[in-house]
Amino acid sequence: MGKRLMSKFLLVFLIASSLTACMAQNEPTPSAAPSSTRAEPAATNTPPPAPTPTTIPQPEDWWKDVVFYEIFVRSFKDSNGDGIGDFQGIIEQLDFLNDGDPTTTDDLGVGGIWLMPINPSPSYHGYDVTDYYAINPDYGTMEDFEQFLAEAQQRGIKVIMDLVLNHTSTEHPWFQAAIDPTSEYHDWYVWSDQNPQTPGPWAQNVWHRNSQNGLFYYGVFWGGMPDLNYDNPDVSAEMMNVSKFWLDEVGVDGFRVDAARYLFADGVVQSDTKSTIAWFEDWRSYYKAINPEAFTVGEVWTNLRVTATYGDGMDSLFMFDLAEDVKNAVFAPQPKRIIDSYLETLEYCPDLNFSTFLSNHDQQRVMSLYTGNVDKAKLAAFIYLTGPGVPFIYYGEEIGMLGNKPDELIRTPMQWSGEDGGGFTSGDAWQPLNEDYQTVNVALQDQDPSSLLNQYRVLVNLRNQQSALRTGSYLPLTSSCTQVYPVLRVSEEEALIVVANLSRLTLEGCSLSIEESPLSGEYQVEVLLGEGEFEPVRFGENGELEEYPLLESLQPWEKFILLLSISS
Repeated sequence: MGKRLMSKFLLVFLIASSLTACMAQNEPTPSAAPSSTRAEPAATNTPPPAPTPTTIPQPEDWWKDVVFYEIFVRSFKDSNGDGIGDFQGIIEQLDFLNDGDPTTTDDLGVGGIWLMPINPSPSYHGYDVTDYYAINPDYGTMEDFEQFLAEAQQRGIKVIMDLVLNHTSTEHPWFQAAIDPTSEYHDWYVWSDQNPQTPGPWAQNVWHRNSQNGLFYYGVFWGGMPDLNYDNPDVSAEMMNVSKFWLDEVGVDGFRVDAARYLFADGVVQSDTKSTIAWFEDWRSYYKAINPEAFTVGEVWTNLRVTATYGDGMDSLFMFDLAEDVKNAVFAPQPKRIIDSYLETLEYCPDLNFSTFLSNHDQQRVMSLYTGNVDKAKLAAFIYLTGPGVPFIYYGEEIGMLGNKPDELIRTPMQWSGEDGGGFTSGDAWQPLNEDYQTVNVALQDQDPSSLLNQYRVLVNLRNQQSALRTGSYLPLTSSCTQVYPVLRVSEEEALIVVANLSRLTLEGCSLSIEESPLSGEYQVEVLLGEGEFEPVRFGENGELEEYPLLESLQPWEKFILLLSISS
């Protein structure tokens, strides 16, 4: 890179590091926390405190170097013909995600898996837990899960699991015991003699009458999910125990935190209270003491300014606004909207402690938004997989599965092949497959080098290979063509130009400029993605670049990743 690049990069890094980050800059000393003694109804809830470490090693932020894959176990792969996905089914398909050999490119190349809820639950989705210390029997046994963890570890894949801290199921033994006002578990939930009739965050009813005791209990999502009462220290202690159990005794690598905004209410304020934010800061101290390299990512689905306030309590936070900006700016070409959204995110999270995605289990699938337009789906994938942050891929997104609300229809079984059962099951699937499974599936796209699946493979593997795509600076370029998305990604090791024509038009004579950058001198260009021959790039003494010509014409939806190498 040269001395000028290194010195300017370090200056930019130091300035960025001084800004307010989404993540704590220094690990706080953890307070005493409970052991992993499991709480059962009618048991004493005064577990002894765990030893407090005097120091916490600084963790390696391994999550910044991997792409995650979100799996709904029920819908991923059924191994025994009962129509329900299971852990043995995931094991069968691990090589599809990552075969453990970094020299191969026919796997997806993901380095992390996020499992949607795996605890026992009366609901198909699992977000109303009945036992925080057990595995949903629909998915297998604890031994099956531990085998899955071992198989994933052999391939270098980290595994995080959904942790539902805010609420339980009404069928949980804690709640069943709590119905009795004299039970020690009664105060594990929030009760009222009368219906307070306070509306919820979405103007919904949040108070629900229990028919057995005639009291009203608080449940922000619905009556089957009563909120836990975190004002009761026993509740907090027990959820610390749950965290320790999965990290220490089972061996997961971290958690995705569901509904993080709602732990504590403060009068009519039901989300993002100071007590909620403080609780996560204490929790982070606790789980880092157990495993300094444990990774947590939070669902804080609100505006960026509020989301960032949780940065000291979790390692990363999902960027919902950024996801919408990327998708919609590809839908109706607006490169500036994407760049502005990334820059705003980086202003709040300069240490890159944020997670990116296109859709998830609560949202319309990307291909449905684009009404089947594969070119737009490829563009959206290109943008977020070449951008900063920790990317998450929702299962099936890599082949363009369709899905609109209700939720069951965005969580349909994975389409592995065109055979009966879609390669998902030999029996009757718990939910019918999408009607297009015979034409949209992994087996067909495997054979097509230009398929959406193979573009995902190329992009993820390029990200794995190029440090600038993972953790490099994000420096917007200016294009003479307003429908071109152009950015410069620069790490200590390398520099890349990322360019995409977001329009359905052929663009002529497009050029790139930047007023200042960490680069100087002349660079040769190697095309890592795309086709064409490019002139050397010449940056001035202050890193300026003036009207660097791209190809004579950019084809509709054409994309490039250009590696810059200093001329000898």
